[in-house]
Amino acid sequence: MWAVSTVTMLVLAGILPDFQLQSADDESTTRLAMTAALGAGAFGLLSALVWPLLVRLLLLVPALVLGLLVFFLNGSLLIVALRLVPSGDSEAAPETAVIVAAVMSAVASATGGALAVRDDDAYRRRLYRLADRRRRALPPGPSSPGTVFMQLDGVGHDLMLAAVGKGLMPTVARWLGEGAGAGERPTHRLTAWRTDWSSQTGASQLGILHGSNHDVPAFRWYEKAAREVMVCNRPTSAAELQRRAIDRTGDGGLLTADGASRGNLFSGGADEQALVLSIATKRRDRRNRSRAGYFAYFSDPANAVRTALSFIAEVGREIGQSSRARVRKARPRVSRGGLYPFVRAFATVVERDVVVAAVMGDMFAGRTAVYADLVAYDEVAHHSGPFGRDVEKVLERLDRALALIEKAAEHAPRPYRLVVLSDHGQSPGETFRARYGLGLGDLVRAGCGLPVPRRARRTHSGAEARAAVRAALRRPVEEGGEQHRPSRRRSEPIVLASGNLGLVSFPDVPHRMTKEEIDARHPALLTTLANHPGVGFLLVRSERHGGVVLGAYGAEIPLDRLDDDPGPLEVFGPGAADAVRRTHSFPSTADIMVNSAYDPADGEVLAFEEQIGSHGGLGGAQGRPFLLSPIALSAPVDDGQDLVGAEHVHRVLRRWLREANGPQVPVETEPQERAA
Repeated sequence: MWAVSTVTMLVLAGILPDFQLQSADDESTTRLAMTAALGAGAFGLLSALVWPLLVRLLLLVPALVLGLLVFFLNGSLLIVALRLVPSGDSEAAPETAVIVAAVMSAVASATGGALAVRDDDAYRRRLYRLADRRRRALPPGPSSPGTVFMQLDGVGHDLMLAAVGKGLMPTVARWLGEGAGAGERPTHRLTAWRTDWSSQTGASQLGILHGSNHDVPAFRWYEKAAREVMVCNRPTSAAELQRRAIDRTGDGGLLTADGASRGNLFSGGADEQALVLSIATKRRDRRNRSRAGYFAYFSDPANAVRTALSFIAEVGREIGQSSRARVRKARPRVSRGGLYPFVRAFATVVERDVVVAAVMGDMFAGRTAVYADLVAYDEVAHHSGPFGRDVEKVLERLDRALALIEKAAEHAPRPYRLVVLSDHGQSPGETFRARYGLGLGDLVRAGCGLPVPRRARRTHSGAEARAAVRAALRRPVEEGGEQHRPSRRRSEPIVLASGNLGLVSFPDVPHRMTKEEIDARHPALLTTLANHPGVGFLLVRSERHGGVVLGAYGAEIPLDRLDDDPGPLEVFGPGAADAVRRTHSFPSTADIMVNSAYDPADGEVLAFEEQIGSHGGLGGAQGRPFLLSPIALSAPVDDGQDLVGAEHVHRVLRRWLREANGPQVPVETEPQERAA
């Protein structure tokens, strides 16, 4: 490697005018080669000794500036290395040093075969070196198989089948005995499962890892008791949800014994945690810090430069794709400017590289159970849509990541079973605001007789809402300052969105309001929402029936009659009534739960957020994720049965861990939920 770096430095010195290894009048070839060798050696030594310390400091800055800092710091190390060369004639302009250092690290990375997904001899040699190093440092691994759970965030069951059919995921196709490897015996089975009403990562992953997602009605919701908004991807909220799940089940989680959690919202009870949101606010040792995975990965400058280069390329790719979408006037379309190109690059490059490297390290360490989340597809699909060339490239890269992990398993100190699953799917469709010219919050305010923005008042929906208010109040509603509104002592409703699921809460009322109370306070609100063409159905509490589903044209169906008369739920398919009834039982369910309309012909929903690929409610592919498991494991469910709910998936995964001659979990029987 040192010789390669020396040659690279010599070549760059001959190409770049601002980079020299000896004075202009010195023609000694031997001295030039010696200077290059010393410079390359000094740079390598500094990279090995100083770079890890710099990375520790790098973890204190926002991840989105990672790329620029990597190049700057690497260039700075090269300048220091050149100053250490005894000849004293070596020098490089700062901007040239950045280029030289990046090229040298990239060449070192390529010749070392580090994490290149393509199958070549250098790559295989690196895997053997890593595995042998682990074997020398650790005692022999157990003979029982370990299990790696890889979560492909947002990839639905039907999308997975389509990707396999198009040849986008050859690794998965080979496991299923299809594609280029057709004729081979399949090693895995593909099973669809059905999410809860809240079809999003917070509810699904909490249920999968901790066995309970009770009282998680959405991605974000208002809790009246605490008077705060809970958000699943907020560190404090994630920590609280994890605590509640552990209290409810009396069990630490799926990964309690010898487990590792990588890139997840929740820990699953693992001792080894990196990039885990629920511990992000805690003071912990370096091994368990939320961002410790960054240190482990970027302590190698070759990794840092390669990922930074890919990060910049991904930013450019997103800018190019969004520009083409604007030129074509593609519909539906949402804004993809601001920081989004950097957010996308972080999700599709940095998070992927760090998580995959961490999983490989866990396998070489012989850990028993590993659960990791790759969020790339979900992030891109929100803004580019669930289908199309943008997300197809992401799926191809995810498949290569699975292939890399599969190859790493060949060199691990124990056999591994690779399980791949998703937490939800994605449903396409334009946004509610784009379709009707106003957001859900505007519609709620109009239905309450509260002021709304002028642009919303001018829409057809806004006019209908104001007409409903006038009819309900039997009095005119003015457009100006005399517009009717509730008493000033009453706080305004809080309207939150989780994909195509909306939640309306009245914070000044300490309990969950009933339909009768809402009608008395805002006579036109429920009628306005239920009759809107962009709304599929409402769920509200009822003094008479306990809970009712409301739909257009006065439909009002008690929850206990939904099996006989699903009403507006019929279009949402099997399981919708059970999902709604379960959410109705949660203490934190909103005063009004609003699910958008769903068109089964094209699978489209209307997101209340600015997303053209969405999830969070009922309707379409978002509620149908997948579970891809080795045939060596028992079937997830018996023939003719459905796999329903994240908690059911948790029980299946626990069973598989026990089948591998655990104890990978600390109890022999399934944990029972404690009384709420």
